[in-house]
Amino acid sequence: MILLTGYKGFIGNNFYTELKKNQNVMLIEKEDCFSFLRDFNNWSELSLVIHQGAISNTRENDWKKLEQYNVNFSISLFNNIRKYKIPIRYASSASVYGNSQPKTDPLNKYAKSKLVLDTWVLDNIDSFYNIQGLRYFNVYGNYENHKIPLGQASPISKFIYDSKHLNEIKIFEGSENIYRDFICVKDVVEVAINNTRSSGIYDLGSCLTYSFEDIAKLIQKKFGGVVKNIEFPKNLKDNYQFYTKSSDSWDGYRFTKIEEYLDSIV
Repeated sequence: MILLTGYKGFIGNNFYTELKKNQNVMLIEKEDCFSFLRDFNNWSELSLVIHQGAISNTRENDWKKLEQYNVNFSISLFNNIRKYKIPIRYASSASVYGNSQPKTDPLNKYAKSKLVLDTWVLDNIDSFYNIQGLRYFNVYGNYENHKIPLGQASPISKFIYDSKHLNEIKIFEGSENIYRDFICVKDVVEVAINNTRSSGIYDLGSCLTYSFEDIAKLIQKKFGGVVKNIEFPKNLKDNYQFYTKSSDSWDGYRFTKIEEYLDSIV
C-alpha cells in the first residue's frame, strides 16, 4: 500500500490519478495529518510514501504555520517511516535557490521552510532506507485551474486561461529576461514513482528554460489574445526568481516540451 499526502492539491491529485490505476493508496490531507500520526499503527503495510502535503502558497508569511505543516509534520512523519525501511519521495522546491543557484538563498518564508526540511533530511540521511527530496522547478499541467483565482497557478496555465477567457495575456515589463525551467506535472509523477536512485536531494526540472515572454507568445499563437506589458511590482523585486534551471538531467527520461503540451490541448 502507498501512502500519499496532499492528494487534494495540484501535484498530489496527479499522483493519485496515476497511482490508483494499479495500487492501493492511502490518502492523507492537511486537516487529518496530526491525527493520522497519532492513530496510525500499520506502518509495516506501506511499500512507499509520497509526501506532497504542505502549505504551497509562496506568499504565506505566517512562519509558525509553515513550520508546523511543512517542517514539523514532515519530520514526525519521516521519523515514523525510517523505522520500517519504507522508501520516501517528498516534494521540495527549487525556490530554495533564490537567485543564487547552485547555492541556496530562499527569498521567502515558504522557500525557507523547504530548505529547513531538506537540511534536516541531509543531516539524517544515513538513517533512512531510501529518501529522496525532489526540488520541483515550475510545475504545470492538469488539475491546476483551481489555483488560477488564487494567483498561485503556473504562468502556463494562467496565460492559457487569460488568453481563452480574457483575450489578453499580461506579462511583467522585462519578461524577456525572466527565464524559468518548466516541467510538466506528468513528468514529475513519472520520475518520482519510477526512479531507482539512492537517497539524496535532487533537482527535478526539464533542463530547458523559456522566458515568460516566450511562453506568452507560444500561447498567443495557439489560443490568440493580445500580449500586454504591465509594470513589474515593486514589492516583488527583492523576492522574485529571475532565472531557474535544473542541474540534474535525469538520463533515461524524456521530458515534455511546452510546445508539445500546448499541441495536446484542444
